[in-house]
Order: sequence, then C-alpha cells, then structure tokens
Amino acid sequence: MKRKKWLLAAEHSAGIPALTDRLIHGDSFAVLPLLPRGFARLVIADPPYNLSKQYASTAFAARPAAAYRAYTERWLSLVLPLLSDDGSLYICCDWKSSIVIADVLSDCEARGALVLRNRITWEREKGRGAAANWKNSMEDIWFATKSARYTFNASAVKMRRRVVAPYRTDGKPKDWVDDGNGGFRDTCPSNFWNDISVPFWSMAENTAHPAQKSEKLLAKLILASSDAGDLVFDPFAGSGSTLVAAKKLSRHWCGVEQEAQYCAWAQYRLVRADRDRMIQGFEDGIFHARND
Repeated sequence: MKRKKWLLAAEHSAGIPALTDRLIHGDSFAVLPLLPRGFARLVIADPPYNLSKQYASTAFAARPAAAYRAYTERWLSLVLPLLSDDGSLYICCDWKSSIVIADVLSDCEARGALVLRNRITWEREKGRGAAANWKNSMEDIWFATKSARYTFNASAVKMRRRVVAPYRTDGKPKDWVDDGNGGFRDTCPSNFWNDISVPFWSMAENTAHPAQKSEKLLAKLILASSDAGDLVFDPFAGSGSTLVAAKKLSRHWCGVEQEAQYCAWAQYRLVRADRDRMIQGFEDGIFHARND
C-alpha cells in the first residue's frame, strides 16, 4: 500500500507542524520520546487492558498487578510531557485495570504531575459473557488534567433524554420541551454513560480490531475537553477511532500505532471521513440515547 502523506515512519522525529494530522507507524515506547513537549491539548489513551489478547501480529499477555502497574507508569511517564499545561488526559480501562490505573494517577497527583478529576463509567451494550461470574458490561475512563487550567465544554456534550414525569407550571413545560411525543430534556453530562453502542458489524465505523471504541464515545471526550483546531493525540491509535472522531469534529489529530494492519484500517477510515462526517448517535449538537 502506498504510504499516505499523513503516515510517518517511527524512526523519524518531527516538529509540531509535521505531526499535525499524522499517524505514526511505530512502537509508542520508541516514538513518544521523539515527540515535542506540550504539543497536545488532549490525550486519549486506550492502552491494552491487563488481559491476554492478540492484536494482529502482537500479543499482550496478562501479568501480575505490579507488572501491569510498571507498564502503566512507563507509558504514562512518556505521555505526560507531551500534554500542554492546560491540557486534559483520558485513560480507558476495564474494572480490573482501573484499580491499577487509579493508583498510578493518584501517585501522579500526589507528586503534582496532574489533577485527577473524575471517573467515567460506561455501559457496554454487549458485555463479555461469564458463566461463573457476573457479566462484565461496564468499563471506566479516568479523567485528569495537567493543571487547574483546562477546557471543559459542558454545553457541547448534552444528552437528549425522554421526560418520564413531565412537570408543568401554569400548563407549560418546565425545563423540558413538548415535542408531541412525550417530551424531552437536554441534560448536562454525567459520569455514567448508558448510551454507547460497541461498534458491531452493521455500523459503518466497525473494524475487526478486538478492542475498538465507538466514535460516539470519543466524540464526547473530544468535544468536552478541546476546542476546534486543538490537537488530539492518541498513543495507542488502533484502528483510528480517536483520530477519525477528531477529524470529523474539526480538531487536529496525531496518533501512534505499531500494527501495519491497523494503520491501513485507520487510513481507510480517515479518507472516508473527508466525505462523511456523521457520528452515529450525535446529531445537531446533541447526543441521543442508544438506538434513538
């Protein structure tokens, strides 16, 4: 496949202009030390969970908590210098790796390296089946900022919910809209999301990546914690979901991915985003309930 202009080789370092709207094919641990300090306004990291899983030609093996902690500390120590002083960081994880990541972030906060802001929990539409345990249908996203100065656009990530018990004052809707179909309210975002669909075969964004996040989920993070024109960085880019969502939302983007197959999928999706900027579940500036 011909290398597109946005694909950089891992062996070359580059300045900020060269990194804008680029996917770097290489190992994050080798690439991150080459990148400029403070070049990203927003970092969204989706590292391997502490599960044994095959990622194309690379296998990640589950390891003891102490070893996974060391792995997390290693990549996070390389990512934090890349975040601007007014930047934000999100880290995706499952319930078990969340315990380790929360501890690492707490230590970073104690050292003054970041400010831990919140934990988002989102409901997987299709949880992982378990015959001898509770079905695992929840994942976490940890939210931190580099300092007390950061962007949070709450009005950009409102969710439209149907009104269950509509309240009226003098016969008129109070804090909700009567659309003739039961009414709705556009609510401020919370840290529990039950409106996310894991990409499946009939969705245009779906790939064969074993841990793909939905563009809708990433759009919430991008809209809340960056402005148009800001640069969004993903150190574990996978099939490019963060980069595609950033492009569709008029942000600049940069990512690192070591698997050539995943880079090819990301390339296809980024090209397609030039002609189709739709994000399923997000319309006219509002996030809609699942399957709404």
